[in-house]
Amino acid sequence: MSTDLMLKPASELAVLIRSREVSARELLDEAIARFELFNPAVNAITESRVELARERAVDADQATSRGESWGPFHGLPVTIKEAYDWVGTASTWGNPQWVNNFPDANSPAVERLLGAGAVIWAKTNVPFMLADWQSFNELYGCTNNPWDLDRTPGGSSGGSAVSLATGMAALEIGSDIGASIRNPAHYCGVFGHKPTMDLIPQLGHAAPGVETTVDIAVMGPLARSAEDLDTALSVLAGPVGLDAAGYKVDLPSPDKESLDDYRVGVLLDTPACKTATSLIDHLHGTVELLARAGVQVTETSPEIDQVEFFENYLLLLRAATGVSIHDEAYVAALSGHEAWERGERTYRNLVDHAAHMTHREWFALHQQRERYRLQWAKFFDEYDLLLCPAAASTAFTHDHQGERPDRTIDIDGQQEPVVDQLFWAGWSCSVYLPSTVAPVGLIEGLPLGVQIVAPHLHDRRSIHFASLIERELGGFVAPPGYETV
Repeated sequence: MSTDLMLKPASELAVLIRSREVSARELLDEAIARFELFNPAVNAITESRVELARERAVDADQATSRGESWGPFHGLPVTIKEAYDWVGTASTWGNPQWVNNFPDANSPAVERLLGAGAVIWAKTNVPFMLADWQSFNELYGCTNNPWDLDRTPGGSSGGSAVSLATGMAALEIGSDIGASIRNPAHYCGVFGHKPTMDLIPQLGHAAPGVETTVDIAVMGPLARSAEDLDTALSVLAGPVGLDAAGYKVDLPSPDKESLDDYRVGVLLDTPACKTATSLIDHLHGTVELLARAGVQVTETSPEIDQVEFFENYLLLLRAATGVSIHDEAYVAALSGHEAWERGERTYRNLVDHAAHMTHREWFALHQQRERYRLQWAKFFDEYDLLLCPAAASTAFTHDHQGERPDRTIDIDGQQEPVVDQLFWAGWSCSVYLPSTVAPVGLIEGLPLGVQIVAPHLHDRRSIHFASLIERELGGFVAPPGYETV
């Protein structure tokens, strides 16, 4: 008998378990059946711990029979991004040199999921060093988009989005420094939330030897509904370590109820990167539908030079990621750094320069970012949210040749640098703002999402708006061929 249980939102599955209409063991069995049927084609799962998960599912069912609940994710099969520390599995980041990087403790995010009742059963694929919008590496191979196996599912949380879209998991956790949650959500037709900086601890999701917080990087959930994002945020948010002694999270609740309560700005195009006309047109149509539903819409955005903003983000981003490159790569980057200093402005030289920049230069860039943050805050004095694209196009075809700075993608019949679309990534995350991606339909059989940017620490506002979009326009739709097992 075919079933599509594992394509339902986690909130609905939780109700079914509480009412004993389905068991945790049955859901896990369906997740595993989907893995066995679909993973050979999509290659989302890198490692599984099936027997451990089955034992936990049995324990969850016994707890249910006693009238007990472990939390909002009680008995739900969950997968996690490969970079999260989960005892008994390696955190390799797709890097063969880290194949023996076995943690001795779970990350706080993993512990909190377990504490909320989740049955974690597998890890999902990533790009090498989490540094691509494609998810491939020498250790685990290439993950494919279930909507079109010849296309990328996004990255770096590409396996996470595919696991959700194909029903291998009820929930996922990813990470984001350059749209690594939002881009896969957009490409695969699921929901993703990039939280306010530092809301969810980075601990247990770090390169070996890195003990400090990495600038711009955040941890966050992916799901098949906006409600699930909100629940996951409640589970995952909160300080650890020294901060936990005195800090706690008390996020503002959304102060709106319906679409006609919202006043939003809209930015669908930018001089900072070429964005596909079909994507812009589709999002224009989405905005028009929302306006007819009552949303007060204005085509406006913060008064910021977007080209200058983009360079500021890229330099801060590559300074942050540059701390993890190995010594040989750091030395090799010296020539590019020197070329940048001579005024040779290429993306490759920018990356190399950012790895070598002085703290004085970094601080100047950070100061400028703080000015941008004030401009964003001023914008949000007048508007509740900003709507914009999550990327420059729908999912592009696999291209593993050469290095990322040299690759291009097709935008309106022209080849454009693939890294240019990082503008839509940095537009919110460079300034530490929360943003949610919600699916809003298809272009030529491929999903796309709208990015919803909210004020600092108003994470629940963008998630709430995503839930209203979901109700008005429809949300997650399973890729063709993955509806049942």
